[in-house]
Amino acid sequence: MSSENQLSLFEESNFEQKDLIPKNAKIPIPPGSYANLTELAQHCNQCHRCGLGDTRRNAVVERGNPKALIMIVGEGPGQNEDETGQPFVGKAGQLLDKILASVKLDTDRDVYICNTVKCRPPENRVPSTEEMAACKPYLLEQIRLVDPKIILLTGATAVKDLTGDKRGITKIRGQWMEWEGRLCMPILHPSYLLRNPSREQGSPKWLMWQDIQVVRNKFDEISNN
Repeated sequence: MSSENQLSLFEESNFEQKDLIPKNAKIPIPPGSYANLTELAQHCNQCHRCGLGDTRRNAVVERGNPKALIMIVGEGPGQNEDETGQPFVGKAGQLLDKILASVKLDTDRDVYICNTVKCRPPENRVPSTEEMAACKPYLLEQIRLVDPKIILLTGATAVKDLTGDKRGITKIRGQWMEWEGRLCMPILHPSYLLRNPSREQGSPKWLMWQDIQVVRNKFDEISNN
């Protein structure tokens, strides 16, 4: 067999393998699988790598600026997100937008928002280990394609999924950690702030205000270099 025919068969095999990605969690998603986020989103919308694909209305892939310096990673879609196909658009998302706006960060310009899993878990339960494992390669490809300098991990589930750190969010929030050469900061999930409305010193909302100012300072430092 000529080298040209061998190359043709190799490329054909790779194409067929890639075509199977949304159908089976056993099919790997190597770094560089997707040329762009549009291609990735198409696979997410076809995806049945776990059972969540059977119950979703829409896959929830992204919103914001795909060239942003800041990426925000949440846990998973809720009802509003499942209906619209966009992450963080319910009450928690509206609060997140206000938090960012409080330090003059624009959600359309300065951040890119996504989740650990792209489909809504029934009854808004925490995604299972298997569900997160099936979806994590999509998240890793999003990180590669967006190439953010700062990653904000909202809540313990996002922290555990990306970094493997199992500590409680209240113990690690507001602390910079390095993951794969990128700056990450765990922050309190906006839904937690909705359940704890106090603004007194030491309250969750007060802590978030401290953390988001640190993020803004780091954003300015990176932007100016």
